[in-house]
Amino acid sequence: MSSRGAGLAVASVALALTATGCTSTAGSDASTAAASSRAAFAGEALPAAEYLPGLEAVLRVPATAGPTPLVVLVPGGGWQSADPTGLVPLAARLTSWGAVTSTITYSTTSTGATFPTPADDVACAVRWSAAQAAANGHPPSEIVVLGHSAGGHLASLVALSDGRFGGTCPSPAVAIDGLVGLAGVYSVRTAADALEPLFASAPDQDPDTWADGDPTWWAQQPGAATRPRVLLVHGSADDVVPMSQTTGFERVLRDSGTDVTVEVVPDATHATIYEADVVGGRIEQWLGTLRP
Repeated sequence: MSSRGAGLAVASVALALTATGCTSTAGSDASTAAASSRAAFAGEALPAAEYLPGLEAVLRVPATAGPTPLVVLVPGGGWQSADPTGLVPLAARLTSWGAVTSTITYSTTSTGATFPTPADDVACAVRWSAAQAAANGHPPSEIVVLGHSAGGHLASLVALSDGRFGGTCPSPAVAIDGLVGLAGVYSVRTAADALEPLFASAPDQDPDTWADGDPTWWAQQPGAATRPRVLLVHGSADDVVPMSQTTGFERVLRDSGTDVTVEVVPDATHATIYEADVVGGRIEQWLGTLRP
């Protein structure tokens, strides 16, 4: 492909990423699936609360108290939006399975936020969620960060960077045990057009900042022995984020000695890969392997 053609392809991905954030999928099938997930929900959704001023999270806790896995769900939206609505059915399913879940939002480029603010927000949301889970009778036995698309990028940064992000978060730091990426963007230079608003620069203008915000760079750093276990999931029919984002990230993680599992979901698209009925069972099975 010519450089002009490659540039047009990346620009198309940038537009598509924005259009396919984790909002509810239109149509009766999606509405029926969401209603079914809500009907089967076993647990309690706590009132929305701010983990930082103006940024909310909703915690869902199982019916039985005690040490429990915590899963923090980070929505996509092309770094321009962060609507967690579409992740609610998945959160409800995972809570019914036995995990505390937290659906969050974070600062975006549409409100003027640039890197590292969104990553700092996600890290703070993880810390806050862990503290709130413990305060509500569910001390985390494991902490997992799950992200879709742009949320997969931010979740990966937080999970792999050993406490680099969090800013001035008032909640205490925590160790992250697992990362789940759903059609995430892990190599920032291969999606540069989509990410330039986040970094407020081109890659060659500020290479250190782009490296700091690149999950692939962090995966190559020392420390695999204490790195979280990783589950990467991608839909075979995803025409928004290329499969190479997942397979390339897998190779880097494996080369660094990280425990990584990859699953390709037949016929799943970028807009369906995070649906509860599509990916919930796979995540539950993987979560079960984290337990001693």
